[in-house]
Amino acid sequence: MRWAVLVFLGACSYGVLSTFVKLAYHAGFTVQEVVGSQAFFGILLLWPMSWFFPRNKLTRKELISIMLVGSTIGLTAIIYYGSLQYLPASVSVVLLFQFTWIGVLIESLIDRQKPDRAKILSLILLFAGTILAAGLLEADTAHWTGIGILLGLLSALSYALFVIFSGRTANHVHPVVRSSIMAFSSLILVFIVFPPFFLWNGSLYAGLALWGFLLALFGIVIPTLFLTLGVPHTGGSLASILGAAELPTAVLMSSMVLGESVSSLQWLGVFVILSGIALPELSGMRREPENKRNRHATTKK
Repeated sequence: MRWAVLVFLGACSYGVLSTFVKLAYHAGFTVQEVVGSQAFFGILLLWPMSWFFPRNKLTRKELISIMLVGSTIGLTAIIYYGSLQYLPASVSVVLLFQFTWIGVLIESLIDRQKPDRAKILSLILLFAGTILAAGLLEADTAHWTGIGILLGLLSALSYALFVIFSGRTANHVHPVVRSSIMAFSSLILVFIVFPPFFLWNGSLYAGLALWGFLLALFGIVIPTLFLTLGVPHTGGSLASILGAAELPTAVLMSSMVLGESVSSLQWLGVFVILSGIALPELSGMRREPENKRNRHATTKK
């Protein structure tokens, strides 16, 4: 039970990020400063933590692969935080969450294997849930912009690539050590796109340090630590279901803290999206005992 709680809290930690970003914008800081400070404080917090874990030897190819995967973290932050400048937080996070079905499609293309029936039904639910949760059936969309929607969907694509390839890259390396390398490559990309003027222009002392620290803590350190500790005990299926807590957390935070209006129809959309995410996992969990029984019967014969 305690391991499941850790995974759940790690997912909720991701869910508060959009609210913190919005508050940082309201305080007068730019997307360049917000993204850069998160990456900067992420390194300061995560690298010392990695010293306490075993370090496996890496080939040059493995190191480059980890860093390429890590760069998608910075890319996702750049694009997603950019979308938050144009859209309500509750809408941006719904668009980001489309990484679920995008990831299924990309993985199917890579493995050259069609999605099973449960995954196809899941995609349908995710599409329907997105229309409801984003408020597309309601009238108050005048303040939305096309660039905001495009950035939100591109952040979903970037995050889907991270999720897929992070699970296929140097799995023998301890997750915390691997995450510290990814965070470093993410920092390099962010500083190339957004030169770190905040380090010397006084923004850190004007309040940016607080937001950078909070974003790094809840977006890099806590999820990495809690998921690393919890997932080996809960298993991937349950962890995927618990990970869906990110979305309702983000919508709830945007409603309670930012005062954004979230209608009952949008909450229904959140429920539909969570159902779509859980469906293939629950289907796999149901088939697993059947497979075990079949293998047991074959062994008896």
